[in-house]
Amino acid sequence: MNSYPIGSIVIIVIIVLAVSLFLSFVPVGLWITAFFSGVKIKISELIGMKLRRVKPSRIVRPAIKATKAGLDLDISSLEAHYLAGGNVNTLVDALIAAQRANIPLQFERAAAIDLAGRDVLEAVQVSVNPKVIETPNISAVAQDGIEVIVKAKVTVRANIERLVGGAGEQTIIARVGEGIVTTVGSSQNYKEVLENPDAISKVVLDKGLDSGTAYEILSIDIADVDVARNIGARLQTDQAEADKRISEAKASERRAMALAREQEMKAEVEAMRAKVVEAESEVPIAMAEALKSGNLGVFDYYKMKNLNSDTDMRTSISKISDKNQKKEGK
Repeated sequence: MNSYPIGSIVIIVIIVLAVSLFLSFVPVGLWITAFFSGVKIKISELIGMKLRRVKPSRIVRPAIKATKAGLDLDISSLEAHYLAGGNVNTLVDALIAAQRANIPLQFERAAAIDLAGRDVLEAVQVSVNPKVIETPNISAVAQDGIEVIVKAKVTVRANIERLVGGAGEQTIIARVGEGIVTTVGSSQNYKEVLENPDAISKVVLDKGLDSGTAYEILSIDIADVDVARNIGARLQTDQAEADKRISEAKASERRAMALAREQEMKAEVEAMRAKVVEAESEVPIAMAEALKSGNLGVFDYYKMKNLNSDTDMRTSISKISDKNQKKEGK
């Protein structure tokens, strides 16, 4: 039985390992596929991609797709776009779609759109096949105070030239909503809006709402118009309620002031009564002093007492008469 020398077996193992290592590091199969697909790329370029931690298939396969579609793309540009964080496969698909639709789209612009965070393939598709943006319910009030709820559908087409730096769908929706509110607000009454909703579309469309956006507005169609609340009547009711509360507050203030004035007057009357009582308490003393000094005679004193008694009697009689008249009147 023949046996191989140990040295030969070791050499064969080393060769097998070296070949396996080479094939794992150098994508020969991918290079062969690219070569027969018409993509001009060197083995050294594939090795360089490996060293730059770039997966060669992410670059070569889109390049093959572009070459088969008739596009002449530079491998270095594709790799640079990949290293910048772009999606090479989507970029190539967008360039192929633009070429098929006869849309002038250069590689640099497509790469800028992709790196700006927009879906460049979707942009090309929307440029070919416009899409419809549906606005939420928009509340607007006519001049007669009636609120109407309007919903619109905006047909837009992507503007490739303004995709970088242009405003998005939310701006379109906001501008259309503003135009609808302005147009309805200029209507004399809500019936005009219900009778001719197309007038809203025409007025809003003429405002050039797509200026500075990434889209071109093709049409604005009013999908639905509903009558809602009577805002004018509600505002008048709220105003009347507010006026009522103000009047009640002012009346309460006047009542409080009147009560305060009444309390002040009562305090003044009580003070005057106290002064009268105090003065009356001094009368006997003054009369005694007058009698002692001879300024008041005895007969003058009795005459004054009689006059007071007569006055008290007349007062009592008048009170009795008043009571009798009141009884007779009842």
